[in-house]
Amino acid sequence: MRAAIFISVLLVGGLMGCASRQGILRLETQEEAVYEHPLDEVWPSAQAWVRDGGFHYREDAANFVLQTEWREEFPGSTVAGYWHRYTLIGKREGPARSRVWIIRSSRSPDGAPVYDVKQPEWEVSRLPDPSHEGLPGGEIRLEEFDVRTPGSEPRLRFVPQQSVAGVVLSTDSVGASGELLRGARDFGMEWVMKERIAPGLDARKQGQEGRALAATKQEPGNDVSIECGMAIIGLTGKAAKGQVMLLGELHGTREVPRFVALSTCQVASRGIPVTVGLEMPVENQERVRRFIASAGNEHDRALLMESPFWRSPYPDGRSSEAVAQLLEQLRWLRAQGLDVEVFVFDHPGLQGEVREAAMARSVLSQVEAGPERFFLISTGNVHPRTRPGLPWDLGYRPMGYMLARSVPSLVSLDVAFDSGTAWICSVGETLECGERSTKGQDNGDRYFVSFFDQPSEAGFHGVFYVGAVSASPPAVRSGSARAIDSK
Repeated sequence: MRAAIFISVLLVGGLMGCASRQGILRLETQEEAVYEHPLDEVWPSAQAWVRDGGFHYREDAANFVLQTEWREEFPGSTVAGYWHRYTLIGKREGPARSRVWIIRSSRSPDGAPVYDVKQPEWEVSRLPDPSHEGLPGGEIRLEEFDVRTPGSEPRLRFVPQQSVAGVVLSTDSVGASGELLRGARDFGMEWVMKERIAPGLDARKQGQEGRALAATKQEPGNDVSIECGMAIIGLTGKAAKGQVMLLGELHGTREVPRFVALSTCQVASRGIPVTVGLEMPVENQERVRRFIASAGNEHDRALLMESPFWRSPYPDGRSSEAVAQLLEQLRWLRAQGLDVEVFVFDHPGLQGEVREAAMARSVLSQVEAGPERFFLISTGNVHPRTRPGLPWDLGYRPMGYMLARSVPSLVSLDVAFDSGTAWICSVGETLECGERSTKGQDNGDRYFVSFFDQPSEAGFHGVFYVGAVSASPPAVRSGSARAIDSK
């Protein structure tokens, strides 16, 4: 019975947003950008940087405060995005030293504020729900699911050396708009601004006006006119040309595809070419390629959604509304001039290690063809394991294990999340797909990437955290395929 394909069923009622590992997770340090110049000299350059980014703003110039209007993520695309605005606050550190804080205020598509980051304290097991006895046998084809480890494995203790709590700024200060200012300190944006304006300030200090003019020219890779959301903590240090990052995800959520979209935007806007790999059947490659290069109109979407992939009678989350939106967001980024490519690599007609090997070959061919690109590859979290073995097959060799032997730069991250829901297929007497509860750990709203001191027993190098998860239904049920349905 084809229902056996969807082993994800073992997880219903017991999903855990964590990763088995040994050692301590470490977050990147959030350092402040400090100018060795008086604030009166820095502030006009900061104002010009905001204007060059296409922002409209209002300000209290006497107090060195300005606030931009709201800007939407992926504006002009068909995806309803999050909204952000920035408040710049100049800080005097002395006669010849200053800082400029950038406070990002964010709200979700439903208008709810998003700014919270908590001190991660995480201790949960990865055992399956007690109501599910045993584990699948060797005759069942592996599919996307959140693999659990035997009860003998040490429980995860998530205590990073660098707390993300210092990123949050909740203050009673009044912004330029006269509203209560609440938001998060955006250290990444502060550094982007400093890297843009500091060379010009240094040149003026040395009396080299011509060099100052050249130094303040907008450089590729610092495009603040594209809204990429709050910086993902820990991502920038690992996103480089030639790097391959595997994301072991839980299918059927809205948050993992958004993490991929924001990561792509944040990396590509720094001038690094990005290739995204998605676990879709390879038969869809040409459709995806055409859509990413298209204008994204109704006809283009209809051609994408004609594939049987979107109309499986057992949608396991890979054909969700959120994945369809991710493709639109990646298309939009490419349309803005960013170097973004997409490929698909699944071979659903194969089973077991044969399928893993075919997936690994598809990924490796892309990596070898693009040595100067950053690869971000999203797949169910069995496949990215870089060490052999599963609870029911200790010799099993996943895709990540095969890739790691050929790609030294590969890093593999397991998904981490707060409790919520996901679109999951469960097996009982019949196969049923729908919204199910998931259990995780609340570590705030901010997305982050964090690495272990040493790889976990499964070969994961760390985790990527996406906050509370919410189920994303199949695209054909949500209206994403309306154009093709109406033909």
